Amino acid sequence: MLNVSNVSRVFGKKAAVDRISFTVDKPGFVGIIGRSGAGKSTFLRMMNRLTDATSGQIFVDGTDILALKGAAKRAWQGQCAMIFQQFNLVPRMDVASNVMHGVLNRRSTLATMFNLWSEADITRALSILDRLGIAEQAPKRAEALSGGQQQRVAIARALMQDPKIILADEPIASLDPMNAQIVMDALHRIHTEDGRMVIANLHTLDTARRYCDRVIGMRDGRIVFDGTPDLLTTSAARDIYGADASFSEAATSTSIDTLPRDQNYATTLLGA
Repeated sequence: MLNVSNVSRVFGKKAAVDRISFTVDKPGFVGIIGRSGAGKSTFLRMMNRLTDATSGQIFVDGTDILALKGAAKRAWQGQCAMIFQQFNLVPRMDVASNVMHGVLNRRSTLATMFNLWSEADITRALSILDRLGIAEQAPKRAEALSGGQQQRVAIARALMQDPKIILADEPIASLDPMNAQIVMDALHRIHTEDGRMVIANLHTLDTARRYCDRVIGMRDGRIVFDGTPDLLTTSAARDIYGADASFSEAATSTSIDTLPRDQNYATTLLGA
């Protein structure tokens, strides 16, 4: 399904991503971990075609998405939704309109200029917001919501695209533990219920262990670990983070793991 082959991105003389290769043969929940500057975000941006690769190929269902141009490139970006750390919402726009912006590239310029939405688009946006427990926030400005709620709006916007793959770039880095759990639970449910591939850059070992069925560790632009969460030992952490094992564990742990995953999920969502 996904085949990454010798992909690099060089800025000046520095390789931010250095000849990485891996294959994912079924829709999984893949976590990418590593220090800041390891190349995680650059890789996701290349997958979404927000940043061009210097070399290499990324095949999705047999198509090299790095070779796409024009309309084909835009169509791929519609199939590969991106969720950002800082939400990337329009703060003064209402929540429902922010969600519907997920299908902007499928609309006419005139409809976009006058903010005209079909009944089907509105109904679908509200249904997605309801699924994520925030339908009541639909008429509010995005800036009036908490960080955790804004990130769920960003997830809803991604789902509005009906993508094959969801890329999440540090989706919980700016959230408190409770909201971090809610966001990760939402992404995990989307993966399991919809059968969508999720690739998430994560800041903590424990979150990767808890939610991912495969973890890729990056250091200095290269892959230094690729395996199942149970193989994330302190020795592996040392290889990924380049520090002594106790520091790696402490620096990359979070109290999200004191919270039970998916317990009373609907109540937790509505109360956050």
